[in-house]
Amino acid sequence: MPLNDEALVLAVELGRVLRARHWHVATAESCTGGLVAAAITAIAGSSDWFERGFVTYSNEAKHEMLGVPLTIIAESGAVSEAVAIAMAEGARLMSRAQCALSVTGVAGPGGGSAAKPVGMVCFGWVADGAPARVATWHFAGDRAGVRSQSVVAALRGLLEMIGAPA
Repeated sequence: MPLNDEALVLAVELGRVLRARHWHVATAESCTGGLVAAAITAIAGSSDWFERGFVTYSNEAKHEMLGVPLTIIAESGAVSEAVAIAMAEGARLMSRAQCALSVTGVAGPGGGSAAKPVGMVCFGWVADGAPARVATWHFAGDRAGVRSQSVVAALRGLLEMIGAPA
């Protein structure tokens, strides 16, 4: 899937902000399957500020790699703000990054329900010295469109959190 131009612009800006702070970022992704990390690493010099990425598509991976409690997954479901924030916190704790973002959602075309329809994506953002943030967005479009919009929302949300205009 080709990277969205807006995602690349946001990744450049994120790199500028993180480099100025001497910070690193980690990503935790489910429905985007590493596309946020791909947008970041498409930027030359991103090794200066990208620490690592976790692709945790299964519930077991979320638990084993990020420490997301199985009870939270069972109670809230994998696509939930509770899991999104636990993923972001886990990514930060399991890395040397000062900030992290997470994405978990239903990209489609199947897998949706009345409560969690296709296009529903939950995000989590954490950063040193700031309260954690979560958000849920409902995107329209096909699988590629939902995933592309999710990458942009994840990067934009982290930029907003760390004080840079997005």
